[in-house]
Amino acid sequence: MIINSYKIEPTSTRTRSITGQAKSKNLISGKRHCGKGRNARGIITIRHRGGGHKRLYRKINFKRNEKDISGKIITIEYDPNRNARICLIHYINGEKRYILHPRGALIGDTIISGTEVSIKIGNSLPLNEIPLGTSLHNLEITRGKGGQLARAAGAAAKLIAKEGKSAALKLPSGELRFLSKKCSATIGQVGNIEVNQKSLGRAGVKRWLGKRPIVRGLVMNPIDHPHGGGEGRAPIGRKQPRTPWGYPTLGKKTRRKNKYSNKFILRPHK
Repeated sequence: MIINSYKIEPTSTRTRSITGQAKSKNLISGKRHCGKGRNARGIITIRHRGGGHKRLYRKINFKRNEKDISGKIITIEYDPNRNARICLIHYINGEKRYILHPRGALIGDTIISGTEVSIKIGNSLPLNEIPLGTSLHNLEITRGKGGQLARAAGAAAKLIAKEGKSAALKLPSGELRFLSKKCSATIGQVGNIEVNQKSLGRAGVKRWLGKRPIVRGLVMNPIDHPHGGGEGRAPIGRKQPRTPWGYPTLGKKTRRKNKYSNKFILRPHK
């Protein structure tokens, strides 16, 4: 299984990276296979997908809608659907929820969401209640819809200014943008920051994750890629790199110029 590729050190339960297996059946559901990146006609529409270990979906509470009800972190678990770890929370009203694991949160710690809660790792509250310079994750774009920004392992945004009804944040991509002060966010950085330093070890691990091999266009035939063809190590033969379908790539901006959210962006990402 995929989980076996992550080495678990025999440390105490309060510092171990993964402390339990998924056991809350009401928080787990079946996950339909994507069909190797193919559409209804069987044509590949997303390349480099296929295979992989069978997965179950863990229902993550991105909305953090258990307001003013404290909960305790019971386990820190592996989630095959994301590179971040997840926490199982038991609330005092009997409810159980999964949330993203904040960096530094330990088994037995309590968390709470609301409008008048302390600035503590794992707590969730509106942006107008958070002091400047705080690291945040699981940011809402639309109030009440749930967190959509800064959810990957190691991701953290920073609150840099407040003006009128909006708050300015610096996102992990380097983008500066406005969000409504009424949108909520979670204090701290997403855990498992060392995920990008992990060596998969062999090609088979990549296949367990559902990722098929990637081949450079330069070594393809002319019918398969604009960069293909030629004798030996030939250059691409074009002024700039192209996608397999002939569109400019590697630096070409793909964002629509008239997108509705452009007015909220102070500085685009790099």
